[in-house]
Amino acid sequence: MVIATEKLTFAEYLQYDDGTNTRYELVEGELIAMSVGTGRHGAIAEFMNDCFKAEVSRQGLPWTSKDMRIGVRSPRGGRWDTSRIPDVTLLPLEQWQDLANREAVIELDEAPPILVVEVVSPSTQTTDYRHKRSEYAVLGIQEYWVVDPVGERVTIFTLVSGFYDEAVFQGEEEIQSVIFPEFQLTANQILSGR
Repeated sequence: MVIATEKLTFAEYLQYDDGTNTRYELVEGELIAMSVGTGRHGAIAEFMNDCFKAEVSRQGLPWTSKDMRIGVRSPRGGRWDTSRIPDVTLLPLEQWQDLANREAVIELDEAPPILVVEVVSPSTQTTDYRHKRSEYAVLGIQEYWVVDPVGERVTIFTLVSGFYDEAVFQGEEEIQSVIFPEFQLTANQILSGR
């Protein structure tokens, strides 16, 4: 759903406050309200965030995982700015600490997140599978996960030579991740959010 009819610059987007707790992505200068999502959507995002944190801790990696707390500037073409807010973002701990005293937005000239996850809602299917896939590939994000409770599948896009290779997992298939090769999660576990 588009909120503003007047296009905003990125600086205006960062200052925008409509007096509600609504979160917005900025797409081509337009505010796009992010719905709260279903309980299942929230459970999946929380589960993925918890799984990433646990695996990071188990391996002693200098990374952190955050749910819906980090914006990612998009290289989307055109005159107007775009900034996405993934459901889950995995990034180096040092990069997260660098965001402590400024807006939690990863700029175009900064290193991209290591991995992002989007949980599909009926209204976001095209955006999650097409638009964000292209944007995240151009940014150089190593893995992009699309968790799709609508289509009952988990798709992991792995960056290879600037383009994403796609692997789809359903049912009791164990997911395969380059970033987390020792994960032992099935698509059903992820889709159930537990």
